[in-house]
Amino acid sequence: MPGTKKITTEASPNIFSLPYLVARDEGYFEAEGVEVEFVPSKEKPPTIRPIEDPQEISSFGGPSAFEEGESSLYRACEWGQVRRSHDSQRGGRVVAKRAAVASQAIIVRPDSPVVHPQDLANRSVAVNFHHGSHYVAIQSLEGFLEPHEIKVVHFGGPRERFEAVRDGRADAAAVMEPWITAALKLGYKIITEAYYVGLEIASEDVDPESFAALNRAVARAVKKINEDPRPYLHYLISNVPSEIVELTPEDFDLSRLRYVAPAPYPREQFERSLRWMRRWNLIPDDTGYEALVDNRIASPVTV
Repeated sequence: MPGTKKITTEASPNIFSLPYLVARDEGYFEAEGVEVEFVPSKEKPPTIRPIEDPQEISSFGGPSAFEEGESSLYRACEWGQVRRSHDSQRGGRVVAKRAAVASQAIIVRPDSPVVHPQDLANRSVAVNFHHGSHYVAIQSLEGFLEPHEIKVVHFGGPRERFEAVRDGRADAAAVMEPWITAALKLGYKIITEAYYVGLEIASEDVDPESFAALNRAVARAVKKINEDPRPYLHYLISNVPSEIVELTPEDFDLSRLRYVAPAPYPREQFERSLRWMRRWNLIPDDTGYEALVDNRIASPVTV
């Protein structure tokens, strides 16, 4: 349509991108005069061996469509986005809180002797370094274990983490939906679970006007999902290969699907998260709010 603005966004797992997918399907982006192009994520190098040191892994996890200029918007967990904003060579900055409030659950096999968080002392927990599984696993366990007893190990994406537990290469794994539902259907046990917010980072070419239009469409999609997410569960089901387990809409606990309107990222929340990241040596000390955050919406989006 005339006057349509185009924004490219890097694709992320569907649990995080569901409001974008719904906004596209329902015509909300078009109604706001913004075109959103989904750019596939770059294929990450396979994990040949479990990695224990986060410093061995880029905060982007490898090649990045955002860093290479193929996308101008990228969403992921709060802590990872703070670190990526620090590391970005392209000048990426945090511009808003994302719509997806996701959970990560630490799961173990049905036959595992682990039944509560303290049982994971000195046992390996498969995560994806610098992503939600990494940070939430630590935060979910540090109230129960001493820091030196928490053994998070990098295995990569959710399928790789799930298969590491299934095949006995890790004692546990942190996974999000739909892998939580897949694990439960297969009889796996949840040891602990926590919800967390995410952030959007953007390049300088995402102007506030276009971003506002995009977020109005996303907020409409959030409202639509919260009315009834079941018509859109096929997007989550498609992320789990049928050879692992056949999921149906009835398998899902809909209370796990939590979406809110995009909102600015407040300084107080940033400072709290930054202090925690520094305690765990997950970000250098040479940074602050003004350097990493450039809110491009002034208030929570309403429709």
